[in-house]
Amino acid sequence: MKTTPHNYLMRRAVLAATLALSAGAVTATVTAAQSAPLKDWPHITSAVKQDKAMEARIAQIVAGMTLAQKVGQITQPEIKFITPEQVREYYIGSVLNGGGSWPQGNKYATAADWVKLADAYYDASMSTDMKVQVPVIWGIDAMHGNSNMYGATLFPHNIGLGAARDKKLVGEMAQAVAKAVRATGIDWVFAPTLAVVRDDRWGRTYESFSEDPAIVKDYAAAYVQGLQGDLKADNTVVATAKHFVGDGGTAEGKDRGVNRSSKADMINIHAQGYYPALQAGVQTVMASFNSWNDVDGGVDYGKMHGSKALLTDALKTKMGFDGLIVSDWNAIDEVPGCTVDSCPASINAGVDMVMVPEHWKTFIANTIAQVEKGQIPMSRIDDAVTRILRVKLRAGLFDGKKPSQNAYAGKQEALQARALARQAVRESLVLLKNNGGVLPLARGKKVLVVGKSADNLANQSGGWSLTWQGTDNKNSDYPISDSILAGIQDAVGKANVTFSENAAGVDVAQFDAVIAVIGETPYAEGDGDIGPSGTLRLSGRHPEDLAVLQAVAGKGKPVVTVLMSGRPMYVNDLLNLSDSFVAAWLPGTEGKGVADVLFRKADGRVNTDFRGKLSFSWPKSACQSPLNVGDAKYDPLFKFGYGLNYHSKASVPQLDTSYPAGGCGKTTAMPIYAPADRSTYALYVSSAGQRVALGADLNAVFKLPTVKVETAQVNTQQDAKRLTWSGPAKLEAQAAKAAPLPVYASQDAALQFDVIVAVAPQGKVAVGVDGTELDASAIFQRLAGKEKQTVKMPLACFSARGAALSAISVPFSVAADATFSASFANVQIVGGAAKDADALKCSDFK
Repeated sequence: MKTTPHNYLMRRAVLAATLALSAGAVTATVTAAQSAPLKDWPHITSAVKQDKAMEARIAQIVAGMTLAQKVGQITQPEIKFITPEQVREYYIGSVLNGGGSWPQGNKYATAADWVKLADAYYDASMSTDMKVQVPVIWGIDAMHGNSNMYGATLFPHNIGLGAARDKKLVGEMAQAVAKAVRATGIDWVFAPTLAVVRDDRWGRTYESFSEDPAIVKDYAAAYVQGLQGDLKADNTVVATAKHFVGDGGTAEGKDRGVNRSSKADMINIHAQGYYPALQAGVQTVMASFNSWNDVDGGVDYGKMHGSKALLTDALKTKMGFDGLIVSDWNAIDEVPGCTVDSCPASINAGVDMVMVPEHWKTFIANTIAQVEKGQIPMSRIDDAVTRILRVKLRAGLFDGKKPSQNAYAGKQEALQARALARQAVRESLVLLKNNGGVLPLARGKKVLVVGKSADNLANQSGGWSLTWQGTDNKNSDYPISDSILAGIQDAVGKANVTFSENAAGVDVAQFDAVIAVIGETPYAEGDGDIGPSGTLRLSGRHPEDLAVLQAVAGKGKPVVTVLMSGRPMYVNDLLNLSDSFVAAWLPGTEGKGVADVLFRKADGRVNTDFRGKLSFSWPKSACQSPLNVGDAKYDPLFKFGYGLNYHSKASVPQLDTSYPAGGCGKTTAMPIYAPADRSTYALYVSSAGQRVALGADLNAVFKLPTVKVETAQVNTQQDAKRLTWSGPAKLEAQAAKAAPLPVYASQDAALQFDVIVAVAPQGKVAVGVDGTELDASAIFQRLAGKEKQTVKMPLACFSARGAALSAISVPFSVAADATFSASFANVQIVGGAAKDADALKCSDFK
C-alpha cells in the first residue's frame, strides 16, 4: 500500500491517540503534523516585518555599489583561506569557519583569540573604498553548543533532544548557544537542522530531531526564537533553517543523494519544520546538497542548489521568505555545468550568498565576467545583495559595534551552560529494557564500569565536536566536562568504581553491578552513511562492544548497558546480554546527566526518572531501514514513542539475533578509502626512509622530505588526499592483516578511484595492489589539468604481472619518483567495472 500524505496523517493521528505500547505506562506525546495535508507551498507571515525606511536605505546602498562590490558581498570564503586584508580588498560580505577550523589553526584558541580575529575581519570590512561601509558577517556550524570551540559546553545532539520532547528546553539551549557564539565574536549560526530523517542509514541522522515531522515542526520555532531573540540583544545571533529541502529523505539514506518523494510528501513531511521557522522570523535558509526527483509527478527538480522552482518560486515567492539563501560547502560544484568557482545556474536559481571556502578569488572573477556577459542578470545580483543587507541591518550589524563590544565577547564563562546541558542529558535518555527492575542502582555498592566509551568524551560527543568528524580528539580537549565514568564515580564514590575498558582479567563476582558504555564512534555527514549493502548491526562495525558484554554477562551480576549512537541500531545480541539497556544517543560533555538517572539518591529514593521517548523507531532486524511510524506494515522492535520509566512493568524477552552475513543487499564495491569507510584501511605515506600514518585528523598536513600530504576535496568536503611529490614517495592503504576479496568484488573487478591531477608527473608514477605495480605515468599525463576523472584499472592487469589476489592487505598504492601532484578519493575495488566502456586496458600500462 502506498503511503500518501492523507493516510500518513490519519495513521499518525490514530497512533497519537492509541499508542499505549507494550510498555504499560508508556505513552506517546505526539500529534498529527496538521489536520489536513497541504496541496502547495503555503504563504508564511514572518514575525520579522519589512521596514519601509530600512528598505529605502538598502536600495540607496545597493545603487551606490560597483559590480565588484556587489559580487564581493555574495561571496563567503573560509577563514583558513582569507585574510582580513583580503576581506577589505575584495569587499567580502561574509566569512565562515568549517568544522575543525580555528583562528591561526589553533584548536585551543581562547574566546579572546576568536574575538580578535572577528574584530580584524570587521575592521577590514569597514575600511573599504565603498560609499557606504558594509560590515562582514561570520557564520559557524554551532551544532550542539558552540561545538567548534575549546572549553564550550556541548549539548546532546538533536536526536537526543527529540527524545526529550521538551520544546522549552530546546529554546533555552538555543539561547545558551547564541550567547556562547557571541562570546567568540561570531554573529551567525548555521542551525537548526530541520531534516525529517526517513532512512536511518544516513550519516546525519543524529542531526535530526525525529522521523516524525510533528516533532521537527514543534521544535523549529523555539530553536529559531532562542537563537535570534529580537535580533538586537547581545545574546542573539542570526539563525539558519537548513537544509532546504528533503535532505532527510534521500534514497537509501545516501548523503547528498536523491529524494524521490512526491510533491505532497515533500510539502507535508520534509518541509514541516520550515513553516514555523519562517513564521518565527528565521533570517537565513541554507540550500541542501540533495536532489529531488518527484517520480510520481514526473518532475525532476535536480540539485536543490540549481532549482529555481524550489529556491525562488517556492521559498521566496510562494512562502514569502525575504531573508537570504546561503549555499552549502562547495555545493555549487554539484550543480550540472558548474565548478567550485563558477555557477551562474545556482545564483540564477536563487542562492544569494555562495559558500566558496577556498576558490573564492576565481569565483569572484568568474561571477563578475558572467554578469558582464549577461549570463547572470544584474537584477539577480541586486536582489541577492538586497537580501544580504536586509539581514545585516535587521541583526544590528550596521549599529557601529565591533564584535569585541558585545557584552559577552571574549568571556570564557559565557561558553558554559553545564546545568542546562546536564538537564538535557537526563531528559534525552530512553530506557529500552529494565528486566527485573535492575535500575535504578543503589549508591554505596561496588560497580564495575566497562566499555570503550565510558571514559571517552569524543565518543560521548560524536561528530561536529571540536573537529568536523569529531575525531582526533582526546579527553583533555574537553577541559570543562565529565565523562560518563566521571559521573558514575561522582554518584557512588570513586573508591566504589573500577574501570576496565575490555574487562580483561576482571572477576565480575567482586562487584554488585556492571555498567557497560558502548556504541558508535564519531562521524559526520556522508562519512557516517551506511551503504545499501551494510546493516544496522552495531556489532558488525564494533565487535569490541559484543566482546566486552560477553565478558561480563551471565556471571550472576546485573549488567546495565548504556548505548551511545547517532541512530537506532540493531542490537538484539547486546540487549540479550543486558538486564537493562539505555539509549543515551550522543549526550555531549555532561556525562553526569547519565548517572543522575541510573542511580538512586543516598536515601534509596529515585533520584531522577527516565522521561525520554523514542523519536525514531527502533529496528527489529538488521536490514529494517527505512522504518517510520505511519508506514504500511510498520513492525519495529520498539515503536516510535516507546520509553520505559521506573514505574513500568514491561519485560523484554530474548530476541532473535540472526542477521544476513553478506549484508542487506547486492553490492559490487569494496571500499578502500571512501567517505563512509575511511577506517576500513589505514593510509600511510613513505618518504626517504620515513613511514607516517595519516590518521583521522583531516586538518593535519604532513610534510615529509619528498612529499606533502593534505586533505582536499574531489567530490565532497574533505573526501580526498592531495599529494605533492618532489621526489620518490609512496601512498598506501593497508589493512591490519590480509583478507580475501569478497565474491561481489572479484568478478571482472577493477581498482577504481577518482583523481584530480594538478601537476603532470615529471617521472614515473606506479599504481599497485599488494606490491604488484603498473606504470600509469602516461595515464596521469593525460589527466593533468582536467576536472575530476574516474580511473578504472582491471585487477586482471595486476594478476598478469604476478599479483596473488586470493588475500590482500594493500589494495591500493601510488608511488611517484619525481615532481607530481594529484588528489585521490573514493578508492574502491568494484566488481564488473573491468567491463565498463571507460575501463582501462592492460595495454595502457607500460
